[in-house]
Amino acid sequence: MQAAALLLAVTSMLFCTVLQAAEINNVRLWRAPDNTRLVFDLTGPADHKLFTLSNPERLVIDISGASFSASTSGLALQDTPLTGVRSAARDGSDLRVVLDLSREVKPKSFSLPPNQQYGHRLVVDLYDHEPQSSLPATAEPSASPLPQTPTRSVAEAGQRDIIVALDAGHGGEDPGAIGPNKTLEKHVVLAIARELKGMIDAEPGFKAELVRTGDYFIPLRKRTEIARKHNADLFVSIHADAFTRPSAFGASVFALSDRGATSETARLLADRENRSDLIGGVGGVSLDNKDQVLASVLLDLSMTATLSASLDVGQQVLSSIGRITPLHKRRVEQAGFMVLKSPDIPSILVETGFISNPGEAQKLVTRSHQQALARAMHSGIKAYFHRNPPPGTRIAALRSNGQLAQGPREHTVSRGDTLSMIATRYDVSLASLRQANSLRSDQIRVGQVLKVPAGSMLVKNDP
Repeated sequence: MQAAALLLAVTSMLFCTVLQAAEINNVRLWRAPDNTRLVFDLTGPADHKLFTLSNPERLVIDISGASFSASTSGLALQDTPLTGVRSAARDGSDLRVVLDLSREVKPKSFSLPPNQQYGHRLVVDLYDHEPQSSLPATAEPSASPLPQTPTRSVAEAGQRDIIVALDAGHGGEDPGAIGPNKTLEKHVVLAIARELKGMIDAEPGFKAELVRTGDYFIPLRKRTEIARKHNADLFVSIHADAFTRPSAFGASVFALSDRGATSETARLLADRENRSDLIGGVGGVSLDNKDQVLASVLLDLSMTATLSASLDVGQQVLSSIGRITPLHKRRVEQAGFMVLKSPDIPSILVETGFISNPGEAQKLVTRSHQQALARAMHSGIKAYFHRNPPPGTRIAALRSNGQLAQGPREHTVSRGDTLSMIATRYDVSLASLRQANSLRSDQIRVGQVLKVPAGSMLVKNDP
């Protein structure tokens, strides 16, 4: 009996120790355009529940078997709904955290397990009750807030700018890949995106929109939603690769895989809530009031056209990047990246280099290399749209009038390509393509780089 009592006492002590093992030792905060995210770093897992109180507005978080040792005095609360963070023990072993608020918010919380960068985390998102009219504190002063309604910049009457959505990967508590000297992917790619935005905005007939304007997290699907709100003609997601071996190097460009496109088509067709505007960004085609068969055909046609355009612009961008930095692969790769799964916006993902490679990481943090990468991407994007301008744009009008100067172009032969197909894609004659490459026959090989002469539409100037 005495042994049993002793065992029970030891078990109770161990149980209490487990309950009190979770300690909040750090609190991090990020402001996004439509929400504020708080991340509580914990030394172990812990259950929680939250509820709101009014007069005054506050959010209460009860955490089982936890304690609070973090300092909150350094949190940047300006431009957030938070006015303070306080905590106290509750019922002996539990913890109550109170977030004092200046206005009503819509809270959402969830727990995250440990990863390579952080341990256990409790994430609390405070969504604004109404859209904010001002920029978050983390945004660039020159960056524009996200519009509440889709807008196009008009160059002349009936002529709009080409819109390019630039998505800097990761952000906030998601640092992305981590290179030597703790180089964070999220900072590198945002710097490149900002450089690229400046170059695109300076180009007549073009306008760039940053999907992420500061250091905060955006869910993957929301990134394409933001691009669609801007009525983007192209979505470019910018990343810096990593691999287990530091010797891996080179830039890459990805488009959506055929398998990824097929699975996304099925998902979108099943999503009745979003069916009405699935193809609203570029084609202006709505799936609303369409039966399942017709909707499937329309969506499949749109996805096929979008994927073809993605591969085309991706190859143009890859060729441009290859002139200033080594390439990991000389052709556009395809994978099922979530951010590329848009049926209405041509989308590419650019891996600017391996941040896990000490030599490439050293270059990626320098502004000169960031600018060089941005210039290369800008050159590829510009070349693609000069050849394939969306209807109704200023560039389309200039091209139809023969006023665009067509620079040198290259095409890297992929599996399945034929010389006649390449000539058709670039709107040049088969004879001129042979002549430009000193070809005696129409035989070509995978990986071969062909020079593409200027298209006839750009050189003809008939009265």
